[in-house]
Formats: sequence, structure tokens, C-alpha cells
Amino acid sequence: MSNMMKQEEIETLRELIKDVDTAMFTTATEEGLVSRPMKTQEVEFDGDLWFFTKKETDKYEEIIHNQNVNVAYVGKSYVSVRGIAEIVEDIGKKKEFWSKAHEKFMQTSYDDPNVILIKVKVDAAEYWEQGNFIKNMLFYYKRMTGQSAKSLDMNETIELNH
Repeated sequence: MSNMMKQEEIETLRELIKDVDTAMFTTATEEGLVSRPMKTQEVEFDGDLWFFTKKETDKYEEIIHNQNVNVAYVGKSYVSVRGIAEIVEDIGKKKEFWSKAHEKFMQTSYDDPNVILIKVKVDAAEYWEQGNFIKNMLFYYKRMTGQSAKSLDMNETIELNH
């Protein structure tokens, strides 16, 4: 994949998620998948998503055991992002993303060793545009009647290979 194409796809994904504060963050456990709402850090999307959390959480343990995650956004479109999560404890990065809102919500400061960042390197994103009622109805009709709905191009996939 060319760098230009990759940049264009990053721009597309940036546009799709820029106004959505909270995403559903999904990790894998031994029992199955677990999703929870998490606030995406307000940084210019460059192929990585960032989230604050604490070490004493299930998601921290889940990421240590399985780095494959999914992040779902609902805004003007529906977006499902697949990626690899990494725990980041760099105090400089934590300070860069920290705000008074974090301090209030997390009841601590960025230099607390229990506070960590989760960096998600995006592998691929799939998105569905909202608002095309006729196309959606045709899709469901074809599905219900056993016809192939693949030709309707209901969604697009972006591959971001690092």
C-alpha cells in the first residue's frame, strides 16, 4: 500500500470519528468478549487511538493477555476499528494528554503510577454511512428473501497496515 493511500485512509477515519467522544472498547477474556465505554483522547488521529485507564482494571489484565481489541464509534456513521493495544506508562505522554477533567474523573494526577495509557495501533476500520434509508431497506429485504446483499456495498473497509 502506498503512503499516499494510507494517508488518505487515515484522513477518512479521522473525519468519521472526530466528533465522537466516547467509544465502546472491546477486549478478549477467557470467557469471551467484553465491551465498555471509554473516552478517546483528543489528539490528532495518525493511525493510533489513545485512552486513559488505571492498572487496577480488568481491561489492563485483558490487554496483557491478548492485545487484539476492537473500538466502536457511533456518530454520523458507524465505525468499527480493529487494532493491537499496547500499555504505555511514559510520564511525558501521560502529561501531554492529561487535563483537569481527567484529574476530576480519575481522582488522581498523571504522575500516579497506577494511571496508564492504552495505545491502539489501528489495523483496519470498517464503516457504515448513516442516512441512506432506501439502501438499508433494500439490504434487509434482500437478506430476508435469501438474495445476496453483497452487491449493495453497505459498508467500506480501510486497511491501515503499520
